[in-house]
Amino acid sequence: MPAGRPRDFDTEKALDRALLVFRKKGYEGASLADLTKAMGINRPSLYAAFGNKEDLFRKALDRYVGQVSCFIHTALNQKTAREVVEKLLFGLADAQTDPRYPQGCLTITGGLACGEEAEPIRKELMNRRAGTEIALCDRLKRAKSEGDLPASANPADLARYIATVIQGMSVQAASGASRKELRRVAELTLQAWPA
Repeated sequence: MPAGRPRDFDTEKALDRALLVFRKKGYEGASLADLTKAMGINRPSLYAAFGNKEDLFRKALDRYVGQVSCFIHTALNQKTAREVVEKLLFGLADAQTDPRYPQGCLTITGGLACGEEAEPIRKELMNRRAGTEIALCDRLKRAKSEGDLPASANPADLARYIATVIQGMSVQAASGASRKELRRVAELTLQAWPA
């Protein structure tokens, strides 16, 4: 089989540009015209390099999660449960208001309003968020077994609580909340943390 024509664009840069469109507009809000314009390619090139829109979104989501998961991994490896939550909340407040990117978290805002055709994407985003919550729950279970949390603490409830705060912070960031405002939410959340 003859080799195809070599690509005349950088797929990594094109994927980064697609990620910015998805972060700004969400999955359904990002049209193919928006994506190809931002990526600097035509539709056939998009399909040849990335597959369909859903495939492109998943690749962009993998890239985004890879960037964010380094931060989450660092937070989960803090010495105490309180430090884990503190690093997570303040770090996310900073990341979600980074002026270089659209505000908010792609795993939350990317699929808030999805129709039936986008149901697989909505489920994918839900599963990714659940994975982070499970990792936090596991870390809090360890903290409880080490005596770092009170015996009465429920790691699953605490993880759900923090996940809910994180999701709320993301929606607030996407709605224009400032870094200072989100850091204040983090401070208030930490005031309620079990002693």
